[in-house]
Formats: sequence, C-alpha cells, structure tokens
Amino acid sequence: MSHRQHPSSFNPGTLLFLTVLSIFGAVIGIQLLTTLGVTPNTSIIGALVAMIIARVPLQLFKRFRSIHIQNLAQSAISSATFGAANSLLLPIGIPYIFGRPDLVLPMFIGVSLAMLLDGYLLYRMFNTTVFPAAGAWPPGVAAAESIKAGDQGGQQAGILGAGLLIGAVGSWFKFPMAALGTAFIGNIWALSMFGVGLLIRGYSLPLTGFDINKNYIPHGMMIGAGLVALCQVIAMIRGKKLDRATATADALSAADADRRHILGSLGLGAAGYILIATLIALGGGLYTAMPMGMLLAFIVYAAFAAFIHELIVGLAAMHSGWFPAFAVALITLIIGIMIGFPPVALVMLCGFSVATGPAFADMGYDLKAGFILRGNNADIAFELEGRRQQLFAALIAFVIAMPVVYLSYQGYFAKGLVPPVAKVYAATIQAGVSTDIAKSLLIWAVPGALIQWIGGSSRQLGVLLATGLLIANPLAGWAVLIGIAIRLVVLRLGGEQRRHQLEVFAAGLIAGDALFSFFNSVFAGKSGK
Repeated sequence: MSHRQHPSSFNPGTLLFLTVLSIFGAVIGIQLLTTLGVTPNTSIIGALVAMIIARVPLQLFKRFRSIHIQNLAQSAISSATFGAANSLLLPIGIPYIFGRPDLVLPMFIGVSLAMLLDGYLLYRMFNTTVFPAAGAWPPGVAAAESIKAGDQGGQQAGILGAGLLIGAVGSWFKFPMAALGTAFIGNIWALSMFGVGLLIRGYSLPLTGFDINKNYIPHGMMIGAGLVALCQVIAMIRGKKLDRATATADALSAADADRRHILGSLGLGAAGYILIATLIALGGGLYTAMPMGMLLAFIVYAAFAAFIHELIVGLAAMHSGWFPAFAVALITLIIGIMIGFPPVALVMLCGFSVATGPAFADMGYDLKAGFILRGNNADIAFELEGRRQQLFAALIAFVIAMPVVYLSYQGYFAKGLVPPVAKVYAATIQAGVSTDIAKSLLIWAVPGALIQWIGGSSRQLGVLLATGLLIANPLAGWAVLIGIAIRLVVLRLGGEQRRHQLEVFAAGLIAGDALFSFFNSVFAGKSGK
C-alpha cells in the first residue's frame, strides 16, 4: 500500500506559481505565433524556473525542490503556450481574416471547449494500448531527464549538460539538434520513414523540378494513412485477444479493462465533439446557410475530422516528437471543400479542426515526463494521483489562457498580427479545390494506406512518412537518419547503461535546442523580425 502523497496543484503556493507560469506561457505563445508563426515548447522553461526558485535560501521556496512540483510547472507552462496559441488564437484568426469578425465569439467558445476535451481525452487514454506510456514521447523524456539530472547531479548531470551545450551550439549553427536527439529516443521504424519523408520533400523539387507539395501528394498520402491508422486503432481495441488457455486471470482482466476504458474514452470523445460541432454550427448561424441535411452532414464530418485529426497528431507526436497539426487541418478543410460545404461552414470547420490535436499531443509529452519521474509505474497509486494532478495543472493553464487570448486578440489583430497559417486557410477557402487536386488526393491516398497497413499499428510507417512529406526541412531528415545510425552503433557496442546514457544525452540535445529556439524566438519576436 502506498504512503507517498503527490504534491497538489491546488496548494496555495503551488497554485500561485502555476498561475504566473501559465500567464507567461500564454503571452509567449501568442506573441511568437503572431510574429514568427511558430509555437515553442516551453516545458523545459517551466522546470528550470522551478529549479532556480528552489535554490532561493528561503523556507517558502524549499518545496519547489520537489521534482513532482517541477513536473507540474512544466505541464502548466507548456499547456498554456500551446493552448493559447494553437488551440485558441489560431482558430479565431481564421474568421477574422475571412472578414467575419462576428464569428470570432462562437468560434472562441467552441475551440475553448475542444481544447479542454482534447487534454482530458489524452489523460484518459494515456498508458492504454493506443497511447502507451512506453511510447517514445521524446519531448517528455527530455523534460523528465532534465529534471532528474538537475535533482540528482553527478554523472547524469554531466551527460545532460554536455547535451545541452552541444544542442544549443548546434542550434546556433541552424542544425536541428532536437531531430538528432529524437532519433536517439523515438521509434526507429517510424523515425526512419519520417526522415525519408523529410528528405523526399526537401530534394524532390531541386533534383527533379517536381513539387510534391503543390501536387498535394503528401496530403493524399496522409488521408490514406490516417484512415488506415483509424481502422488499426479500432482493430487494436476489438481484436487484441489473449490466449485464454494460457493467460492468467489478471492478464485477461487487465486486457478487458483496457479495452473497455479505451472504448469509453473514444465514446466520450465522439459525443463531446458532436456536441461542440453542434454548438459551433448553431453559434455561427450555419442553419441559415445550409439545408437541414447538409447541416447534419457538417456536424458529423466536423466531429469526425476533429477526432481523426487528434488521432493522427497524437500518433505522430508519440512516435517522433513532431506533429503536423497545421497540415492535417488543411487536409480536413480540403475534403470539406470537396464535399461542398459553403464558405462560412468551412471557416468554422477549419477552426474547430485545427484546435484539436496540439493540446492532446502536449499532454502526452507532459504525462510521459511525469511517468518517468514517478518511477515508471513502480507505485501505481502514486502514479495515478500524479497523473491526476498534472491534469489539474494543465486545466488551470487552459482556463487562464482563455481570458489572456480573449482580452488580447483584438490588439494583435488590429495591428495585422494574425497567425500566418490562418491566412493560408482563409486563402484556401476562397480559392476552392480543383478537380485535379481531388484526383491527386484520391490517387496518393492509395500508397499512403498501403504503407500504413504494411507497417502495422506499432510502426505507423504511413503516418510518419506523410508527416515528413508535409514538412519542408531536409536538414532535419539528415539529422534523424544520422541519429538512428549512431543509435544502432551505440546499442550494438554497449548495454543497458549505454542506452540510458544515450537517452540522457538525447534529452540534453532536445532541451538545448528548445532553450536556444525559445530565447532566439523571444528576441526575434521583440525585434519584429
């Protein structure tokens, strides 16, 4: 029986600290998304702030030495950053750019609810067959190892420090050190396809003169891979059977409980997204722009799009640490255009879709960090309570992000500071989709589906290949493949100790890259570059 008590997110001192971090994270997320078009991972910042405060020689700050409070800190600040920027500000920027500021309020209400549901669903599904705690979740590993090294010191701190330094220096020279570090941690099969996709996207145009992005090849492959991934998740839930003649009663009971829990979570998510889609449709007055049949079709498709967007983003994030949230939302928008929804419905659809996914993935990173810091489920009661407190920390951050965004967005938008990708979505809605684009999507969905099916649910080859194809960063492709080669050599020559040291070093690389990118982005944002 456990006698350990996890720190509470609602302890007055901790709550005040999380509130301040959440406000800071939300402001940083808004500032950088509007000025640079990116949202940095601020989880390491939150942990470092807690570590620094813990060194203040006052009794009041002594409690912040707890690695579990530091875990709550990194959970809160990263949730606030991604929530404010990706889940709230970006969606409301779409109707504003489209010339319908009257739709901002119903969009804001809808995506706020979607953000809360997004985070809660990952909390429920974490450490299940679909999203296991044993999954890579590379940024979560980086946060956990950074916190552990700061707490324990010694050799591990030295390895982490070396990784931090090399990661920051490499980032200074524009080399994607986070991609290199991720290759030391993530799923090798998935990352290999991710790296190949990055290289194909990066070199297809200069080497062959053929632009795969303008021909919507990555988008078509993601459609096929995403649909197969959804089928694989369903098959995983329904078809994972143990040999009842040899399996223990506990194993059978655990498998059945896992299946029921996943089905319950998926059912809750489906009902929640249908309800939110209905609220968005009614709030946006879509019933005046569409007949009843099309309105019902919109609600069903919007909920399905949000659901599959969340699934694809979560799987990509778990295996590679990267998630193509913007691109997948564009895919759901293109399909919506092909269905024939009117422009105002497409605006609401796109905002709703893009709001789901980032909070889901970020929650996975944070829970992975907590899982490691709490001893990898060594004390189940302590793990479950810690996970619950992390959910509370994230919800606190989400709730704080809402007024920060709502009270500040008009000032940013009035100055022309609208998330750049919102302009892409609005332009796509206005331009429409040609027959050639539709044909390309259908054709390339076939190889995407086949690759995903051949790789199986454990490798996610199709989803990760499509993810790489959607991202224009060939240098990251080289970093991933070089990192995989180094990892295979180290694992072959060393044992378990070398593997763990490599993970700590990788955490340093990712943290160093994140810290450099964060401060570089802040200074660039302030200078208006």
